[in-house]
Amino acid sequence: MSTARAEVLRRVRAALAHRPPAPDVPRDYRRSGGPGDLDLFADRLRDYRARVRLTTPDEVTAAVVAALRERGLRQVVAAPGVPAAWVPDDIRSDDHHTAGGVVTACHVAIAETGTIVLDHDARDQGARALTLLPDYHLVVVRREQVVAGVPDAVAALAGVRTQTWVSGPSATSDIELERVEGVHGPRTLEVVVVR
Repeated sequence: MSTARAEVLRRVRAALAHRPPAPDVPRDYRRSGGPGDLDLFADRLRDYRARVRLTTPDEVTAAVVAALRERGLRQVVAAPGVPAAWVPDDIRSDDHHTAGGVVTACHVAIAETGTIVLDHDARDQGARALTLLPDYHLVVVRREQVVAGVPDAVAALAGVRTQTWVSGPSATSDIELERVEGVHGPRTLEVVVVR
């Protein structure tokens, strides 16, 4: 260590010597520990202008295919781990730059805020660019993935490195406070919630 650096550090320590130590920051956040309310989650999604479809485990494929067909998409990209049946062969694409939509699953969803969290290291959620470039994003959320609040989601995300938190379609406001959708990601978010 240089003499000048040692002198600067000595002076900083001397200046701080009379101050009490910093208090411990509590890291035990309030968690419900239980599942999140699906109806609340769906309501929050609708508040964000997301489209919501409630379905059963046996009808997931039919709900996803119906949503894509109703949207009239010609090219859809699916995350690599998404079941092949979810995206019919006649509209499946490998090019996320030209596709009009993307289909993924999620890692966790938050009922209290209507937020969906994607884990980009997971095969059924794909790379970040896959979910940001197309104009339409359909996410399948299973019952066991919905947690009550943000602390529950943070606990469920321990060890997940690359995440995107989605609360409705991408939106921003211009200088006149006019809402503009689709600037930083998909203009339309559709969520198939599996009861």
